[in-house]
Amino acid sequence: MKLLITGGAGFIGTHLVAHFVRKYPNYFIVNLDKLTYAGNLENLKAIESAENYKFVKGDICDVELIQQLFQEYQFDGVLHCAAESHVDRSIKDPLAFVRTNVIGTVNLLQACKEHWKDNFTNKTFYHISTDEVYGSLGEEGLFTEETAYDPRSPYSASKASSDHFVRAYYHTYGLPVKLSNCSNNYGPYQFPEKLIPLFINNILHNKPLPVYGQGINVRDWLYVKDHVRAIDTIFHDGDVGETYNIGGHNEWRNIDLIRQLCLLMDEKLGRETGSSEQLITYVTDRAGHDMRYAIDASKIGKALNWQPSLQFEEGLSKTIDWYLANEAWLAQVTSGEYRNYYQEQYSH
Repeated sequence: MKLLITGGAGFIGTHLVAHFVRKYPNYFIVNLDKLTYAGNLENLKAIESAENYKFVKGDICDVELIQQLFQEYQFDGVLHCAAESHVDRSIKDPLAFVRTNVIGTVNLLQACKEHWKDNFTNKTFYHISTDEVYGSLGEEGLFTEETAYDPRSPYSASKASSDHFVRAYYHTYGLPVKLSNCSNNYGPYQFPEKLIPLFINNILHNKPLPVYGQGINVRDWLYVKDHVRAIDTIFHDGDVGETYNIGGHNEWRNIDLIRQLCLLMDEKLGRETGSSEQLITYVTDRAGHDMRYAIDASKIGKALNWQPSLQFEEGLSKTIDWYLANEAWLAQVTSGEYRNYYQEQYSH
């Protein structure tokens, strides 16, 4: 089987590519990534010389490149992970999110339609999306696969639009698609603009911990390797045309998560208990900040027998341990030096 994984140098993509390359030596994996600020090929050092793996630097919006790749490799499947994903950045530059998340997705769908030419046997286009498309919950209730879309940020609106296009290609052309909408991911290799690695890094350097509003917004947290297991399961065993919500059964108020993080960091760094918590600084709330996300993951549990393996406290502790053991990685990422790696490895 020949697979195209888009965005495979990003956070989730890194884990997805490594998982597929290692677990399926008979598959050939092409990793297409534009290497924006969030793409880091150093994360894939361990598998970069694998015989069943190839990296291609490129943009999913580049029609000519996508056509060329489909022509050359005759892909049987696409796992579409590439996306602009940071809400704050989407508020500043919404058009970048429209280009990548909407136009880029349609470009891939069109390539599949043209190259598979209605012979869709054993073909799959898998679209990886977010729970943010569903909008915001009150204190009660959970997002299910039937929840109406109600995106509130340019990021979530762009992902909602891409979801609609994926389903439109299924209904209009019969393209064999599968979708999943996941909750907040965390774990190794996450770019430190996101809450957990940002705060780990700030605590390490005794910098302020900026908390939006009062920190009472609630998120469901999913360990990235559990997410990748779910993607693998859906890709191979999920039904065509179906959507699966992937959640960690781990709802936390931001402020409670941050306090737990501070406590663990003090313990692991040998600091006085409570010292990291003194770094908490409350800042003006994010525009259109959704109050609560929570996923009902019972469908994937019942239909495909998937469950998250880690509870949040254990997953958070493991994640902190990884960042503390990889301070050089954090330093490279925060300084921007990691961006030289592609030049060193691939430009000769």
